[in-house]
Amino acid sequence: MVDVTVLGRGEWYDVVVVGGGAAGLSGALALVRARRSVLVVDGGQHRNAVAAHVHNYLSRDGATPSELLAAGRAEVTGYGGQIISGDVASVERLDSQSDRVGFRVVLANGGSVHARRLLVTTGLVDELPDVPGVAERWGRDVLHCPYCHGWEVRDQALGILGTGPMAVHVALLFRQWSANVILFQHTAPALSQEQAEQLAARGITVVEGEVSALEVHDDQLVGVRLRSGEFVPRQAVVVSPRFTARAEVLRSLGLLTTDLEIAGSVISSSVPADANGATTVAGVWVAGNVSDPSAWVITAAASGLKAGAMINADLITEDTAHAVAALRAGGRAREDTSHDA
Repeated sequence: MVDVTVLGRGEWYDVVVVGGGAAGLSGALALVRARRSVLVVDGGQHRNAVAAHVHNYLSRDGATPSELLAAGRAEVTGYGGQIISGDVASVERLDSQSDRVGFRVVLANGGSVHARRLLVTTGLVDELPDVPGVAERWGRDVLHCPYCHGWEVRDQALGILGTGPMAVHVALLFRQWSANVILFQHTAPALSQEQAEQLAARGITVVEGEVSALEVHDDQLVGVRLRSGEFVPRQAVVVSPRFTARAEVLRSLGLLTTDLEIAGSVISSSVPADANGATTVAGVWVAGNVSDPSAWVITAAASGLKAGAMINADLITEDTAHAVAALRAGGRAREDTSHDA
């Protein structure tokens, strides 16, 4: 990591990457290997920091999030990339009399740097259900992704906390990992006849009534307490957060998020981008959870790599155009001076 106090004096980079998780580091790695000058500004708000391990990341399954990040940082800096800890306060597009693209990136410490291109990989925030115990156990025995944690809770007594239209889908999904699944209806919509039949066919019990709290004993989840007073033993609880893009820095460029609704409920927000991560603002790319709420760690890393490659291609196009312009200008200059006597 580079000392932030030695930066922020207007330095120019080919690319500034805002966000130092899997997506940002993968994009930065592609770019530094393409011999681009790159600065990664890492705010340290990594979504999976509370998780014990990363899974389904080929060759690194079971690594801790911190181990994965440390390896990525070492690779980026090993090729000459720079990484600083801190936040970006705002970004502004620079006025230019040419067709060059440029940005001023204002750091939270008051300094600023400049970039020809931006890659924003700031991730998302998991907005958890407001039930006592959920936030405290999040990432331990309160989970949401079966591909991240399903194996670890296989054959355990699982509870699905219903809070939206995806409750039945989630219950059926986790049934793959355990035959002991209870769907707590809580605030989820009433079941249709088809849904009730599906749950019954898969042996999933439905418990009516709202949940008042998760109960813990000796630092271990032991069950779910209903408002009625009934206690249901459970070893792990699955929740469905609202996935909210961490996109504040892009608002200064006029980039707003869009919401995804299912059955009238907003389940996520994201920054619109094309398949390569390019946004509607020229010179700005996004990757990872900020643009794809469903991306796993390895998916986020892949999207960062793709965006990095596309940014390099865009810079090559700009570099080539200016080289051609310079060549033509030089040719005209030589032609003009050849007539001097």
